[in-house]
Amino acid sequence: MENTGTPAALGRPVVEVVDVVKSYPGAGVQALRGVSVAFAAGTFCAVMGPSGSGKSTLLHCAAGLDRPDTGRVLLAGQEIGGLREPRLTQARRRRVGFVFQAYNLMDSLSVWHNVLLPQRLAGVRPDRAWAREVLRRVGLDGRENDRPGQLSGGQRQRVALARALAGRPEVIFADEPTGALDLSTGREVLGLLREAVDDVGTAVVMVTHDPAAAAWADRVVFLADGRTVAELADPTAEKVATQMMAVSVR
Repeated sequence: MENTGTPAALGRPVVEVVDVVKSYPGAGVQALRGVSVAFAAGTFCAVMGPSGSGKSTLLHCAAGLDRPDTGRVLLAGQEIGGLREPRLTQARRRRVGFVFQAYNLMDSLSVWHNVLLPQRLAGVRPDRAWAREVLRRVGLDGRENDRPGQLSGGQRQRVALARALAGRPEVIFADEPTGALDLSTGREVLGLLREAVDDVGTAVVMVTHDPAAAAWADRVVFLADGRTVAELADPTAEKVATQMMAVSVR
């Protein structure tokens, strides 16, 4: 998936989360308790932990979808935790792509228009040649005029991935992107995320519960009770499963 425009200098932090605390008082939950973690350009990081450990909350705060109570979130060096709309939305649209388990596609739009939608909302002229290349790479060339309802679950997830990649984001946040997919299709989606990291220089931050999915990453960050408790470099499914077991019995 070669692209001459690398989103950011490799190794430079694209997202930095510094001492972030996030609570949900109505539910009596403190989801994050002073979490600090950074995600660099051209790297693939998986975030894991037991249910309720704060994984999705960390992703949402890092992506600017949720605001921390205290602490700082920097996106490409810009602090976004205190940004108000519409500046926060503009920052996300310029720099961030999203791939979620639920796809979040517009059923009334074709595949082609779903892929271009974030760029149009951002007021950016879409790079149609790159969008076509991305669709070819995810195996959807020839399906541009189809609606999401005409596609399988795996194909819809590929549309979501193509939509994220088409804007050349500096970081892609993926929340359980393979959770609803069969093993073979999930492996294909993970391979495409890996290509985005290796060939384009995008940072990928993926929340997952699956050790086999985490093994595609360069690094795994483990959370428990709203805190980072361990990290694993060069993961294998076996190492991830062993560390997950240790984290779960803390």
